[in-house]
Amino acid sequence: MVRKSLVWLHRWTGLLMAGFLIVEGLTGALLVYRVPLERWLAPQLFAVARPGIAQLPLAELATRAERSLPQARIAYFWLEERQAIVRVLPRVDQSTGKAYELDFDHLYLDPWSGRELGRRREGDLSQGMINLVPFIYQIHMSLAAGELGALALGVVALAWTIDCFVGFYLTLPVARTRFLRRWRPAWRIKLPASGVRSNFDLHRAGGLWLLPLLFVFGWSSVMFNLQRVYQPVTRALLDYQDDMELVGKFHLRRNSSPRLGWSAAQSAGQRLLAQQALSHGFSVGRPYGMAYIEEWGVYTYSAMSSANVQAHGWGTSVWIDGNSGALISTDFPQRQHSGNTVETWLRALHFADLRDSALYRVTVFVVGLATVMLSVTGVYLWWKKRKARLHRPSLRRARSAEALLSERSSRGRLA
Repeated sequence: MVRKSLVWLHRWTGLLMAGFLIVEGLTGALLVYRVPLERWLAPQLFAVARPGIAQLPLAELATRAERSLPQARIAYFWLEERQAIVRVLPRVDQSTGKAYELDFDHLYLDPWSGRELGRRREGDLSQGMINLVPFIYQIHMSLAAGELGALALGVVALAWTIDCFVGFYLTLPVARTRFLRRWRPAWRIKLPASGVRSNFDLHRAGGLWLLPLLFVFGWSSVMFNLQRVYQPVTRALLDYQDDMELVGKFHLRRNSSPRLGWSAAQSAGQRLLAQQALSHGFSVGRPYGMAYIEEWGVYTYSAMSSANVQAHGWGTSVWIDGNSGALISTDFPQRQHSGNTVETWLRALHFADLRDSALYRVTVFVVGLATVMLSVTGVYLWWKKRKARLHRPSLRRARSAEALLSERSSRGRLA
């Protein structure tokens, strides 16, 4: 009875998720190679590399960006291999009390010269091919439908996570005698075989072999899109701290005019992070990014370090008081809080950035396509079974009619 109920649950959960997972699998596979795609579709946003020449300090890039954008303020910015990416927000027009209207939200600078490379409103296809990759990213993260789309994907991700366990259970043999021998066929794809059998083997064996990564992608998607579920579960199992707890702990307040400028904040960040590295036994590499969070009155300074799991992304950082430059808190990828460490690894695994491993990127690309395959084979198997079920009554009726005609014919001959 339990197994029958789980088969029903697996079937209908899979059917409801199939369309979403096909979209997520295809877009996720493409985004594994997001940067090469960007270089191909929007080469103007990348500077010419200058090996052996130092890039401008973060503070200098921030100052130049602000100087060129009187109607915008910098939210945060970071350095990639051949570009400095600046996220901007509109300033308030003091004469009207309303925010300025901007036709862009990201500014791109040459990290060696500070020269502007381009601007775009990420995901806005009306600006042309320059926004195709960001649009694909928006589809992947929220179906390009804002908060409602993100919520829908969060619910799908939660169902996907649960279904991983249901699907695994259904591969287990009913009889417990000679368990491994009975279970072994579930891991194999029989060749040659009929279309139904091939699809069944692909669905079952593919799900088994990829189960650990399928679970990782499902649960990490819950982390991104359904925090109301992810955080309580993580907090119940592990030591976990989110940013809002930090804000409450230090009584942070809005400050739109910090005493520290970008240069002073960078100096404080470098000094404080070096001290933390010495205390916690890791080494600090190149600067990665900075932000000023006006709502909380703090700067964050981030650098690459030996503690990082990702080769790209906001990893090792410190929070600095915008007025005094005092250390407020630290944010390390690992070792501080077990729940946050797990979150760091989930993020790295989801974004195919496991310390810049080319092999892992290929693996994630394959898993993206395999997710599409699992969805398609699941729908195909349901359709074939449904077709067979619908065919049985008509077949029985045809046989009954044939039997009746045969009986009448026999009676006629006897008469």
